[in-house]
Amino acid sequence: MPTGRNSQKKSAAAGDLSVKKTGSKPPLHILILGGTGFLGPHEARYAVDRGHTVTLFNRGGQQANLPTGVRHLRGDRNGQLDSLKTGSWDAVIDNSATEPAWVRMSAGLLRGRAKLYMYVSSTGVYFPYLSNRIDESVKPVLVEDPAKAGSSFGVRKANSETEAEKAFPGKTIIVRPHYIIGPGDTTYRFPYWPQRVERGGEVLAPGRRTDLVQFVDVRDLTEWMIRMIEEAATGIYNVAGPRSPMSMAEFLAEVQVSLIGSNPTRFTWVDDYDFLGRYGLVEVVPWVPLRGDHLGSASVNFDKALERGLTHRPLGQTVRDTLAWWKSNAVTAERKANPGFVLTSEKEAEMLAAWNARQAAVTDG
Repeated sequence: MPTGRNSQKKSAAAGDLSVKKTGSKPPLHILILGGTGFLGPHEARYAVDRGHTVTLFNRGGQQANLPTGVRHLRGDRNGQLDSLKTGSWDAVIDNSATEPAWVRMSAGLLRGRAKLYMYVSSTGVYFPYLSNRIDESVKPVLVEDPAKAGSSFGVRKANSETEAEKAFPGKTIIVRPHYIIGPGDTTYRFPYWPQRVERGGEVLAPGRRTDLVQFVDVRDLTEWMIRMIEEAATGIYNVAGPRSPMSMAEFLAEVQVSLIGSNPTRFTWVDDYDFLGRYGLVEVVPWVPLRGDHLGSASVNFDKALERGLTHRPLGQTVRDTLAWWKSNAVTAERKANPGFVLTSEKEAEMLAAWNARQAAVTDG
């Protein structure tokens, strides 16, 4: 896991006002491709708070709580780019591209009319994660392996990085986040844990207690991204957290402590990866089984981002804020009723019954 973090503690303090103001830096004109999903609203709010002008380009199909003054351009990454044919910006943030062709079209169209192009990629470009402490010197995988489930996403992201760098040579920032968590999570993966632990009772805890986990709060990620644009930074950066290695047992303990006052919770650890796999449980973000293609997936090195001022708020704050968002009107009643969590109550109960029966049989034997 990343080292050399003690020197970063001061800058990591939650609410550190030194990272909340642009100082003498001039305001910027920032274009966000996408902007009403998960990252965009946080980017827009933080950028406006720091005095910048923000324009969003998207289909306009989603609603987001955005500051007054944010400008909107309508279009679609899949070829409907007319609204981007005029105008100029200090920086472009490309949140929404999962296809290299999309980046080729948008970055090519904006070349010469933007000073900086920030592409939001993923640590998935390293898949399969066959070693620990993967840093930015490791070459991303550019050719899909049909035999490996999950290969396509990382390869498409890696080739999208290449397209951004072709269009903006020497003027790109490639951001490779790990699992992004926090309020507004449109993946509906991490919200499983706050709502499940609050509900209480016997909770299935997947994997070994010592399995490491990695993640980054969406606000820590997006605020760092805006600050990097202010510095006109370039280069490639892995972005993850927490600052110190965290096991799955420590993660769940933090979630539980963060929700004091909730119903009593008892964790039942199911540490047999094969048992979990038979029920289709291959991840419960931020947990994944640390073997095979995912061996090093929870020990990605992000020292480079730390050296450039990446900060981390306490996990408890992320948990409480995510739960508050989940309970708010920002999440529809339909979504709450059918959240699409990897573990439903029925599936969890079935797995716990089978596991407890197996454990009892071993004990009796």
